[in-house]
Amino acid sequence: MPYRITITNTDESYTCAGEDNLLKAMEQLCRKGIPVGCRNGGCGVCKVRVLQGDCVMNKMSRAAVSEEEQRQGHALACRVQPRSDMQVEVVGRMARAVESRRSASFSFDFRSEGRMKQSDKEN
Repeated sequence: MPYRITITNTDESYTCAGEDNLLKAMEQLCRKGIPVGCRNGGCGVCKVRVLQGDCVMNKMSRAAVSEEEQRQGHALACRVQPRSDMQVEVVGRMARAVESRRSASFSFDFRSEGRMKQSDKEN
């Protein structure tokens, strides 16, 4: 069953099947809300805090997430499998990069005014 995962830093949402981890599902959908590192639970780049929802937290490096942090809901997205809809917050050393990406929004306007002139078609 797919669950809705919301990244509160960016307000981005995506779906994740219960057998996938949060990071893998995000990457498969070409999303970029959670930073990506080693994908094996060792580097700590994809560190998140679970704000809402149920999940399974698989084995991860204690250098990246201490036992105390895990009790407070911190985990590595590459080691978390959802069991319900979830809200997570990117934390740790990459949180600023995610939040700065959110504030740097770009808007493009591709509307064309009028008809193209013959001389424009030749260029």
